[in-house]
Formats: sequence, C-alpha cells, structure tokens
Amino acid sequence: MATAKAPEDAYTAAPFVPERADLTALREAAAGCRGCPLHRDATQTVFGAGDTGARVMLVGEQPGDQEDRRGRPFVGPAGKVLDRALAEAGIDPGETYVTNAVKHFKFTRSGPGKRRIHKAPSLRETAACGPWLAAELRLVEPELIVVLGATAGKALLGSSFRVTEVRGTVLEEEIHGRRERLVPTVHPSSVLRADDREAAYRGLVSDLKVAAHALV
Repeated sequence: MATAKAPEDAYTAAPFVPERADLTALREAAAGCRGCPLHRDATQTVFGAGDTGARVMLVGEQPGDQEDRRGRPFVGPAGKVLDRALAEAGIDPGETYVTNAVKHFKFTRSGPGKRRIHKAPSLRETAACGPWLAAELRLVEPELIVVLGATAGKALLGSSFRVTEVRGTVLEEEIHGRRERLVPTVHPSSVLRADDREAAYRGLVSDLKVAAHALV
C-alpha cells in the first residue's frame, strides 16, 4: 500500500487558506499551515500585521529569529531600520500593513550555541506561501505595495525580478488578479549588512520617498 503524502509535500498553502475569511480568521488559519516543510522547525507562523484599511502594504522576505520567537513581522533590528526610514520618508509606520512572502522562519544552526542563522527561502517555498499573500492583498486592497528585497520581488513579480534594476520606481503590474502599483527597494536588513550603512540607509529612504510621493 502506498504511503499517503504529508500536506507539506504538495508545497502549497492553498488547502489551509479559508474562503471569505476576514483578517483575524485568516491569521488564525495560518497558525496551522503545513503547506511546506518550513513549519516543522519554525516556532510559529508569523502572519502579517496592521490594519485592513492601510494604504500601503510592505512585503518582505520571511520572518527572522526575533519575529519567529515573538510571532510578529519586522520586530527585530531590520524592523527598527524600516520604521525609522518610513517615518523619515513621510509614511507613518502605524498606518501600514507589513507582511512577508514566506510566513515561517527558515534557518541553519551555526557557531557556538548553534545560533539560528537566516537562510533564504527557495522559489518553491515562496510559491507555496503565495496563497496567503494573495489573500492578504485581497483583504487589504492597498493603494501601493512596497517590495522589500529580491525574494519579495520574485514572489510578486516573477523569477526574473532584479531589485537593483527597478528600485525606487513605480511599477504597475497584475498581481494575483489585481492591478497593483508597486515600489521596489532593498530589504532593510541589507542596510545592517552594508559596509557603508549610512549610504545604504539614505538609499532606502530615497526609495521610500518615491512611495510616499506616489500616495499623494
């Protein structure tokens, strides 16, 4: 007799996404998602946070170590950089909806104490999580999507996306059946890794000012 496949072997979250759910019900359903193997090692699902009436949706890559432990997106060092840059660009962080293309923390263990080190999700894992992002877009209906980094860009715009080619520009594309305006920029974690952090931060703020101007 053939052994039944586990849900994560199908690499899609679609069976776990409830139809016609509000954001609260969606978040509760996501807590039990087994749409890909990443749920096995992560502490918990880290779903999006913010108001359904937000004009701006910010989409990052995946939760980090602190986000995985606390269950909320962008609460670690990169989140602090993002909030500061948003405010400086003229976008109130409290009036945005923030989420990630992938809802579980992917990591390897390394060094003393086997510290958890971020590992980029694969295209297959990103695609598996796509139904959650599609549901968030459908409920929030943002006026503008700020794309934070390459993984988020590929999740929304396809594998040929290159953040360096289009950052700081306003794009118009069909995303999950909706015509969307998007402004790509780097992920705020790249600012923390940059040799010249100040220059990298100024570049992030400059891109976010384009987003702010697009909302006027």
